[in-house]
Amino acid sequence: MTEIIELGRKVVDRLRKSYDDVAVAMRVRDRVMVKLWNTEPSVTQSWLTTSVALLLTKARKVLTLEFSVGRPEEVLEAIEKISSVVERVEESELYAPLPEPQEVKLVEGSFDTKVINAMKDPSVLTKLMVDAALSEGAERVAGTLTLSSDERVLITSKGFEGSEKKTLVEAYLRAFKNEFSGHWAYGSTHVRDEEIKEVGKKAGMYASITSNKVDLQPGKYDVVLSPLVVGNLMNYVSFMSSALAVLVGYSMFMKFKPGDRVASEKLTLIDAPRDPTLPNVASFDDEGVPTYNKPIIEKGVFRNLLHNSGTATKLGVKSTGNAGWIMPSPWNLHMEPGDLREEELISELRNGVVITNNWYTRLQNYVEGVFSTVARDATLLVKEGEIVGNVGRVRIATSFPELLNSIEGLTRQTYDITWWEVQTPIRAPYVLARNINLTKPYI
Repeated sequence: MTEIIELGRKVVDRLRKSYDDVAVAMRVRDRVMVKLWNTEPSVTQSWLTTSVALLLTKARKVLTLEFSVGRPEEVLEAIEKISSVVERVEESELYAPLPEPQEVKLVEGSFDTKVINAMKDPSVLTKLMVDAALSEGAERVAGTLTLSSDERVLITSKGFEGSEKKTLVEAYLRAFKNEFSGHWAYGSTHVRDEEIKEVGKKAGMYASITSNKVDLQPGKYDVVLSPLVVGNLMNYVSFMSSALAVLVGYSMFMKFKPGDRVASEKLTLIDAPRDPTLPNVASFDDEGVPTYNKPIIEKGVFRNLLHNSGTATKLGVKSTGNAGWIMPSPWNLHMEPGDLREEELISELRNGVVITNNWYTRLQNYVEGVFSTVARDATLLVKEGEIVGNVGRVRIATSFPELLNSIEGLTRQTYDITWWEVQTPIRAPYVLARNINLTKPYI
């Protein structure tokens, strides 16, 4: 870590004479990935990468650059090529000088030596996933397991220097039985054998839960949304809580102000950068501002937009520690659980549809929050409290205000979810929502 900090200092020293503000953010990641296909490891890869991001400002012009290098030393070579670029940039309406350094309390507990040990032989964890899926009746599986050690450094021309280290685990598995499939995912800074097994168990269970294929007529249905679906949809809600999304017209929160009710009182959604077990844990943001956990929605009430220095200056408030030099963003998401037991979901739903996974989420109207998303893998029709079959793909076609206000129940059990459809990690329960519009997709 000391070498990376020294390199960051050299970058800032070389550039500070030519620019008003300079910030360099570097991340060194040592990663091992196992890809599973047809139940067997097909590829095992390992690589070390150094990613670099630069912020340069001059006369209210703002330039950001991102690049990767094979060796950290290549950063110094790369910065020699950027001197003329900033002159062609226009002044930014959201310019704000980098903040003065503040005291930062580092988050503890985000580095797990078990991850480092597992990187040496990931086959033990992959076998846990695969065996769990097969024990639930799956015939074959596919997926990935990724284990990483991550070092992050930020140096600014205002004198801020920060560094932190964490480990990362991301696992997802798709299980198949006959024509049906099930899927589950997990993301954390820690290796937990039971959670890794759960990925396989859930995927295998959903692939095997029914052998019946049934039809579903378009209409309004009560639905249970799995944590994978909830995670995907809450990623969009949290994106719209960015102050920049509001300023440029890509947010339903344009219509609301803090204190307005936007959802069922059952829903509390928190930006949680200081949770040491969630993958995007961060002690400070990209401007060196200390992070803190904050509600976006609290018991159905809209509480906070997410800010960096630029959006905060524009709107006359303080940064929330969510930089993003250009766009403030959530770090990790946490949903407060409810009081339903998971085994009660089907009986509580009574008549409706269980949607276990989704993709192709699209916003038709950001201001109104109108969206659609397509169910993937097991989508289960429930009648009189019993699963009667798999309906295949259906489309949820509604708006976020309607969906959020329709939430009636959440489970006590939550799951830590990260995968390519849930880029912002989330700890989420199953959600029971009433009277949701379902249609047939065209794909």
